[in-house]
Amino acid sequence: MDHVTFQAMVVYEEEGRFVRRIETRQVGDLPKGEVLIRVGYSSVNWKDCLSAMGNRGVSRHYPHTPGIDAAGMVAESFSEGFGKGERVLVTGYDLGMNTSGGFAEYIRVPSDWVVKLPEGLTRKEAMMLGTAGFTAGLSVKRLVDFGIPPERGPVLVTGATGGVGGLAIGILKKLGYSVTAVSGRTHRPDYLKEIGADEVLSLSDMLDESGKPMGKPRWASVVETLGGPLLTSAIKQTEPGGVVTCCGNILSGDFSSSIYPFILRGVSLCGINSATCPMAVRQSVWKSLATSWKPETLDTQVSILSGLDALDEQIERMVSGERVGRSVVHLP
Repeated sequence: MDHVTFQAMVVYEEEGRFVRRIETRQVGDLPKGEVLIRVGYSSVNWKDCLSAMGNRGVSRHYPHTPGIDAAGMVAESFSEGFGKGERVLVTGYDLGMNTSGGFAEYIRVPSDWVVKLPEGLTRKEAMMLGTAGFTAGLSVKRLVDFGIPPERGPVLVTGATGGVGGLAIGILKKLGYSVTAVSGRTHRPDYLKEIGADEVLSLSDMLDESGKPMGKPRWASVVETLGGPLLTSAIKQTEPGGVVTCCGNILSGDFSSSIYPFILRGVSLCGINSATCPMAVRQSVWKSLATSWKPETLDTQVSILSGLDALDEQIERMVSGERVGRSVVHLP
């Protein structure tokens, strides 16, 4: 199939600037791998925007095709684990970073990156969830694994208008938890309640800038997506035995904390790595997302883009902070 042509977004570096074009490529141009996938849907993540803007911390080499998520059908396989026509998804690993990604009609990847689409989940729904939903699922799994039941009290979710935060709200609500949402976008409380938040706080409502090592316990557990001072405040305000998950660094990659919440309240801080988590965990979480954890508000949280031509404007909106929720691009 090396001579089969397809459309892809390609980012070029030209005279110190990065430009994006939709152009025709050949399957033979793709990197080596055991599984060739005809992409039906991909999703737009912050990491994709960074790659599309030429961020060398995400993508080292250009020209490059971003897209860290893809769902589609196997077009060709040299792996016994996958057959032609099977519905599959790929999230994380090196896809869309330094390996040609999902903003294209075809990807070719190693077989151990590929997950068979679980029963109960369409390709469209898989990308409505995407890396953001998978990360949210891993975060909720930590709460469940630590035995934090819904009756323990409210779970705090930060960055609630973003992809991970919004989908975490939907999953938690599906499981019967009470959710308090925090967002810097105070003009969106109706949206947050529509997707499942029971209470909406502003950043100032939640930040603890007292300088004290601990604050009043407020949250049974926390899904923290932004880092920096929000993570510090969340740890201070978590109830004894609670869990704080950490998966993002949009505010800052650094935070400070005394040891007292950990040794006096038994708070657990859990890092979430969605890119390279073990395949058995990956399959288990996707199975849950396809069934009992599937948010009932996906249509509210996700907009569908038609074709690669719609990506450029969406990337610019995301970079400028205008986007709320998630976007998925459909490649007919």
